[in-house]
Amino acid sequence: MPKLDLFRFVPFRLNRLAAEVSLALSSEYQARYGLDIPEWRVLATLGFGKDACSAQYISHCTRTHKSTISRAVTALMKRRLVERVENQDDRREFRLRLTRKGKTLYEELIPRLLRKEKGILACLSAREQQDFARLLGKIEQSLDLVQTGQEAAAKEGY
Repeated sequence: MPKLDLFRFVPFRLNRLAAEVSLALSSEYQARYGLDIPEWRVLATLGFGKDACSAQYISHCTRTHKSTISRAVTALMKRRLVERVENQDDRREFRLRLTRKGKTLYEELIPRLLRKEKGILACLSAREQQDFARLLGKIEQSLDLVQTGQEAAAKEGY
């Protein structure tokens, strides 16, 4: 039986890389803004979209368990960064959106996170960064993952 070398096993490498990148980015919002990773994921998803969306959408989009998203939403609502709005199509359902305070925080964070991302990718040449993005896209496509905001908006139930 072949032995599994974790340090060559792509799923292990991707998971470890994702965890480290997430941790590196969290340093930008945790100490300064008191946000944890799930709270940032909620803010990022709401800030990226134009319309209010459901917690289920955020959970699916970020691949984060719905109970984790629920706790993050509760914490963000207590801080008045996120608010619930009634769904016009189904009054039993509520959607989430950033408050003015939440939008301000989001807009303040984006340049910091983009600088951090640039620093993380600085070990790659411009061409390698393009190739890396292209290759990630191919893997995402093979797993049928949504790759753009337009795709996410168009996909029913996403």
